[in-house]
Amino acid sequence: MNVAIMGYGVVGSGVAEVLLKNHDSIEKKSTRGSLDLKYILDIRDFHGDANEDIIIKDFNTILNDETIKIVVETMGGLNPAFDYVKSCLEAGKSVVSSNKELVAAKGYELLSIAEEKNVNFLFEASVGGGIPIIRPLSQCLAANEIVEISGILNGTTNFILTKMFNDGLGFEEALRLAQENGYAEKDPTADIEGFDACRKICILASLVYGKHVYPESVYTEGITKIDYADVEYARAWGGAIKLIAVAKKLGENKISAIVSPAFVPCSSQLASVDDVFNAILVKGDAIGDVVFYGKGAGKLPTASAVVADVIDCARHTSKKRFFGWGAAVPDYVIDHLDAEAALYIRALTENDEEAIAAAKKVFGEIEVLSRQGAPHGEIAFITSAAVERELRTKLETLHMIDTKSVIRILNE
Repeated sequence: MNVAIMGYGVVGSGVAEVLLKNHDSIEKKSTRGSLDLKYILDIRDFHGDANEDIIIKDFNTILNDETIKIVVETMGGLNPAFDYVKSCLEAGKSVVSSNKELVAAKGYELLSIAEEKNVNFLFEASVGGGIPIIRPLSQCLAANEIVEISGILNGTTNFILTKMFNDGLGFEEALRLAQENGYAEKDPTADIEGFDACRKICILASLVYGKHVYPESVYTEGITKIDYADVEYARAWGGAIKLIAVAKKLGENKISAIVSPAFVPCSSQLASVDDVFNAILVKGDAIGDVVFYGKGAGKLPTASAVVADVIDCARHTSKKRFFGWGAAVPDYVIDHLDAEAALYIRALTENDEEAIAAAKKVFGEIEVLSRQGAPHGEIAFITSAAVERELRTKLETLHMIDTKSVIRILNE
């Protein structure tokens, strides 16, 4: 049985390294005799590379080779990854992917084709990199009704927020440090605007709740507006600021899902997750709280998860694993403003006392915060939990304040 890799970047080269270095033990674990890497597809040249003799540039070589039973997709993005993966599945080849954008946007369609062709489409590495989460959710925790799944799903933003919190850096300085350390891309938009975390929570919500959740249906807010003043207020409050992705079951036919910065209390297991580490908190009705923790990226950790899926595919040749979810349903994900939340609000005003009194009159019970070195006219407070739309409407009536920041409080 032969394997092909599409995409020879960081992850793809890691997959090739693991497949070749651990070839004998992987073959034994696959229980299918031989398991060999035959092709690596990439449009670039790799002169002098150890695998140069198997690097090809024509996708059709893989598609038309009947000895290729498992294809690994580590190209990233939707084009041409989607067309290539779809064609492989239709040709009766199982596919393993680390591509979160592909799974979040096209997962249901590709899983349906895999079902029809009696092959597998697996993607353990698409959410947590080397952190196991897809397989535990679909197998180990299958007896549970998952009430909520939440977490820190992006190491880049967590590194930035950690540097702001621990070292007193501003956002731009922390981002620059992340780029210098190789944690952030030259164009960090997908990370800092929350798109990466959104794709991951969509995959998890689809798997856990059984219907495809598209990124377009999930309200997503990044960390670019976080000011160091907010970090100081979070510390004074007794917590930290993290970019949190949450999906929660609301009855049989509705869920809430959101990605946004949040005040996280020190009592939460997520508050102490720092630097490039990720953590996924699963709340099950039988198991209670379970946390999956580790580095969410990296060449070999991610490759490890990919190769585990390759082994799984080899064990299930011509046999579809019971795995996947159903089609999307209109209005399945509620508007984020219709969910309950408590809000942290920072604002400027000409009269602190009058502004606080007005806020209490509008919101009822509030928690007033303070920080050292706060400029004159700066106030900060936390509202009680209520429907967010109602809280936002009330905030608009406070004409005597100039709102600078609004951040949700993590609901434990």
